[in-house]
Amino acid sequence: MKHLLLPFTLAAAPAFAEEPVIENATARQSGSSWTFSVTLSHPDTGWEHYADGWRVLDMEGNELGLRVLAHPHEHEQPFTRSLSGVQIPEGTASVQIQARCLVDGWGQGTYILTLP
Repeated sequence: MKHLLLPFTLAAAPAFAEEPVIENATARQSGSSWTFSVTLSHPDTGWEHYADGWRVLDMEGNELGLRVLAHPHEHEQPFTRSLSGVQIPEGTASVQIQARCLVDGWGQGTYILTLP
């Protein structure tokens, strides 16, 4: 009997969606901190599976700032959200932006942004 249920079990297993894609990112300095605006896309399907954040990393992979996305954006793709108050070490020429999905975690790729 177990062998008859196996095909149905495999068919019901969730498929992993694409990781979030960073379409664009900008940064501007305001005093001693920076504001980042990141445009990303992801095939959000609702509360169970959506892009739930992005972060700013230095070129060594250290996290400098985190923007949590608190809800799905099923009907707003791509979408842009900002994060202010990010402290960037003096002399930093570039940073990485990495996006996260609620189900699949942090994306493998990063977006390299040269600071103005």
